[in-house]
Amino acid sequence: MKPAMETAAEEHTEQSQERKVNSRAEMEIGRYHWMYPGSKNHQYHPVPTLGDRASPLSSPGCFECCIKCLGGVPYASLVATILCFSGVALFCGCGHVALAGTVAILEQHFSTNTSDHALLSEVIQLVQYVIYGIASFFFLYGIILLAEGFYTTSAVKELHGEFKTTACGRCISGMFVFLTYVLGVAWLGVFGFSAVPVFMFYNIWSTCEVIRSPQTNGTAGVEQICVDIRQYGIIPWNAFPGKICGSALENICNTNEFYVSYHLFIVACAGAGATVIALLIYMMATTYNYAVLKFKSREDCCTKF
Repeated sequence: MKPAMETAAEEHTEQSQERKVNSRAEMEIGRYHWMYPGSKNHQYHPVPTLGDRASPLSSPGCFECCIKCLGGVPYASLVATILCFSGVALFCGCGHVALAGTVAILEQHFSTNTSDHALLSEVIQLVQYVIYGIASFFFLYGIILLAEGFYTTSAVKELHGEFKTTACGRCISGMFVFLTYVLGVAWLGVFGFSAVPVFMFYNIWSTCEVIRSPQTNGTAGVEQICVDIRQYGIIPWNAFPGKICGSALENICNTNEFYVSYHLFIVACAGAGATVIALLIYMMATTYNYAVLKFKSREDCCTKF
């Protein structure tokens, strides 16, 4: 009994000491308020200890968020979009100006009669309008494919929580895969077609180089070196003159229209090639994403059952 009584006495002594400390602290605070009346409304807040503070390493910071966002960027689709925009811009812009210069060369030198190249002029004008439509379509299509790439990449890598996809989303992805394949085949034809004027202008330019060469320059055989534009089928055989020889052909090669049109056709052909490469990258990216989405959707269905 004695140890228990001693323990109770010690606890009573400690409680009385705490009360004295608390009453002494209250007296000090009351005296402070009496000396400084304006401090009565001041609220005292406990200072948080180190254990109450959140560690900066425990919550994700800006760096972790940036890494997560960069992980959801479809880099293949981004590169393909930049390449597609550049290729289409080069093809449409340079091709439009080069076609106008070609019509001017034909009217001034190879076909002086307007009725002989009237059909060609209408076709070139129609192609120029088609170029406007191609530029607008691929601008929108590139943005849509880039957005679809962001969606599928985020879904594949499961960046936003639990993996979720719908049959409608997979159907849209499959539609983009099919449409990209069709456009890729079509642009292969456009790339081949854009090489035809480059070949024609190269033949004319190489003939002019032969005329300028020291072996033929100043000789009587220069006037026998000719270029017949009618053999390419762009103007009819009854077009006059249709064929240019010698020094007259050299003067055509020295004109600004010929120089600019020749190099613009080369750049337009290169732009068409860049667009084909961009569409090939789109094909690979969209096909891979669609295959992974389809596989994960089947896996998700199997886990439910």
